[in-house]
Amino acid sequence: MFRQIDGLVPREDFISAMRRVAASVTVVTTDGPAGRAGATVSAFSSVSADPPTVLVCLHAQSRIAGFVQENKRFCVNVLPERSSDIADRFAGRHDGSVPDRFDGIEVFAPRGHAPVIDGATAFQCDLQQVVRSGSHLIVVGHVRDVLDSAAPPLAYRDGAYHRVVPHARAG
Repeated sequence: MFRQIDGLVPREDFISAMRRVAASVTVVTTDGPAGRAGATVSAFSSVSADPPTVLVCLHAQSRIAGFVQENKRFCVNVLPERSSDIADRFAGRHDGSVPDRFDGIEVFAPRGHAPVIDGATAFQCDLQQVVRSGSHLIVVGHVRDVLDSAAPPLAYRDGAYHRVVPHARAG
């Protein structure tokens, strides 16, 4: 049975249902006049192939949101399946002991681009549009370059990391 308060589902029901949705784990990075920053994000999606466009959702008050807007570029790094430590690092779980989230993480940054995490499938983007929705910013970027690592992605569901395991094809 669906429940609503003021036309919207109760926050707790929404969060509980969203925890059941599996998603690839992504780290958004940026570099430029504002400086270098990175954060693990849960909302990443393709928008269009014509032109190649993606979106990420960033908490409006987060450091990464401000840096992306000022730098006007970002990279979406889809982490490979054995990268839960990197996901935790960029989620801020070690900020108390490791103040620079990039410290000890293998990254490379082509001139004029945001850092690419070694082993990730990476989407280098120029900022196209920012739309405010509730507590978050929907950040839309035109994809200028792609590095396809072909690595199986790290997934996240119900508060834990998972591997993506393909089903056998029906024959």
